[in-house]
Amino acid sequence: MNEKRTSGIILHPTSLPGPDGIGDLGAEAYRWVDFLSAAGCSLWQVLPLGPTGYGDSPYQCFSAFAGNPYLISFTMLVEQGYLHLSDLEERPDFNMESVDYANVIPWKVKVLDRAYQRFKKSKKPELKNKFQEFKTANRSWLDEFSLFMAIKESFGGIAWNEWPIEFRSKSEDIIRDFKLQQADLIECQKFRQFLFFSQWHVLKEYANSRKIQIIGDIPIFVAFDSSDAWGHPEQFYFNSKGLPTVVAGVPPDYFSPTGQLWGNPLYRWSVHQQTGFAWWISRIQSTLKLFDILRLDHFRGFAGYWEIPAKEKTAVKGRWVKGPGAKLFQAVKKSLGALPIIAEDLGEITPDVIALRDQFQFPGMKILQFAFGTDADDPFLPHNYPVNCVAYTGTHDNDTAVGWYTQAPEKEKDFLRRYLGRPGDDISWDMIRAIWLSVAGMVLAPMQDLLKLGNSARMNFPNTLGCNWMWRMQTDELSENVLLRMKEMNDLYGRTLHS
Repeated sequence: MNEKRTSGIILHPTSLPGPDGIGDLGAEAYRWVDFLSAAGCSLWQVLPLGPTGYGDSPYQCFSAFAGNPYLISFTMLVEQGYLHLSDLEERPDFNMESVDYANVIPWKVKVLDRAYQRFKKSKKPELKNKFQEFKTANRSWLDEFSLFMAIKESFGGIAWNEWPIEFRSKSEDIIRDFKLQQADLIECQKFRQFLFFSQWHVLKEYANSRKIQIIGDIPIFVAFDSSDAWGHPEQFYFNSKGLPTVVAGVPPDYFSPTGQLWGNPLYRWSVHQQTGFAWWISRIQSTLKLFDILRLDHFRGFAGYWEIPAKEKTAVKGRWVKGPGAKLFQAVKKSLGALPIIAEDLGEITPDVIALRDQFQFPGMKILQFAFGTDADDPFLPHNYPVNCVAYTGTHDNDTAVGWYTQAPEKEKDFLRRYLGRPGDDISWDMIRAIWLSVAGMVLAPMQDLLKLGNSARMNFPNTLGCNWMWRMQTDELSENVLLRMKEMNDLYGRTLHS
């Protein structure tokens, strides 16, 4: 997929600095791209960009196709004429160190509604034409998603399984009447998507012009409370009441002794196969417009997935079920051609997962934090890496390097210090150096590791709610010193792109 030695940084847009309580696609995002370019990096990895729902998680989105309206930059909307500066005068005094979703979301929705009202009154035909073009080009998912969100909003935001039965079952008469009576509410949802995609595509074009490729994430499963599940119940294991009979998760592992009960509905893969995997082809095609490279989250689920009865409270009592395997990727490849995919092949990996990954030559992932619990044969140690892999100090699901080292067993700390030949007083950069000098074709580190931050800067604690996805970088942390140190790493180990 990538013959050159490249490097990059993981930083979700919500973590960028900015005035509206959450990182956005405005000036700080462009400053970030400039930082990457100047540091010799050519990869920027983000988490899923969908509209977040349950627990504010980018892995529990209201749609597998839509964008997150909370990332829309209001400053850019002022520049584009959708807002006036006076529209932002009531901005709350936000915490700049973390995302306070409880206050951010009402503010974002309020101002986005204001932008929509201004847009409706606008006398600029070019804006109206661009909006119409967007609606036409994205009709395949936009109409259903906007209807779903409008209905959800009209019922106070509750999950679709709590809607009246005629809305859950999409009664033709009821849906037709709703579309007529709430046309403006539906149009407002489409307008938010138009703004998000407009801003994101301009940012992506800028990143590409600076020779930065963006790695995006595709969660294998969709959220239950999503337009995908509501709109296509036949594709999932639902009972007659529209409730899941089995749900997704993973068995007990490194992260959790009771496993992880994600709760996502599971696909009826036989139904997907009957359509030639049309929904998946459409999903990947759509996501490739957002990103240059795709990381398939929970890749092992395509070979076999952990099925948990919906009534269970933990993920302990489940069973392995065979996934679609090569049939899915053959269908996608036939339709879309060779795919720039990274396989997130972590967890309980069996030979069939490795065979599936290697059949399509997808690079797998190596996490350095996992490397020091055994011995010199550990596959996560840099001297054991293949060229066709993507190496990380850690990911959004891990602690920061400093946080991990602080809490690691003394045996692992000792192994790490001896392996690196370092005293452990600059551990995050020592770990960055270890994977940067490896033969791995692609290497990445979370921005928290470049900043040498501890456990309080962790992005996600798997299997927990209420304390995740909140970390934000401070404006002054994007310093010349950090830039020069990263540039030296890239220059020393041949990861700076010169052409």
